[in-house]
Amino acid sequence: GRGISGATAGRYGLGFARREWQDLRPVIERHDEATALASGLLAQSSDEPNARRYDRFRGRVMFPIRDRDGNVAGFGGRVLDGTDPKYMNSPEGPTFRKREMLYGLYEAEAAIAAAGFALVVEGYMDVVSLSEAGFSAAVGTLGTACTAEQIGLLLAITSDIIFCFDGDAAGRRAAARALENVLPLATADRSIRFVFLP
Repeated sequence: GRGISGATAGRYGLGFARREWQDLRPVIERHDEATALASGLLAQSSDEPNARRYDRFRGRVMFPIRDRDGNVAGFGGRVLDGTDPKYMNSPEGPTFRKREMLYGLYEAEAAIAAAGFALVVEGYMDVVSLSEAGFSAAVGTLGTACTAEQIGLLLAITSDIIFCFDGDAAGRRAAARALENVLPLATADRSIRFVFLP
């Protein structure tokens, strides 16, 4: 219902995880199950060696999170029915460290360089919707406060960063945390701006 075209969905690799508890079993059986568990695709009911293993992401629109080389490092998933948690990320692991990644950076890097600035927004759908509307220089913070590592990734591409958050209390808290992290990196030749949406 968000008006996302097939082309935009394809650009970001959007998909869907069905509601089944072991929908990935045919794929996992061809690979090392311990690796699938470490990657966060599988979860288990306890720390016991024979604990039941199941798909972590069920009944969610799936957002692959890519590193700067385009490799899938993790996933984000959003429910469609309003249950909690609304968003879920892969757990921290060998390939996925959310403090050091930005959603959509791989897809946006050329557009950021061409535009001369980056727009930092809060969520996956914000990034995808902006791209659908023709604005491809946007990245998302993966549900965390914008970290110094994330800001450093952007400053390697552009010296102009615009943070665009909702004007509600949560958006202002996110902006305050971003400001704390960006101030030590501010210089005379860098532009850091904040926009609050009504």
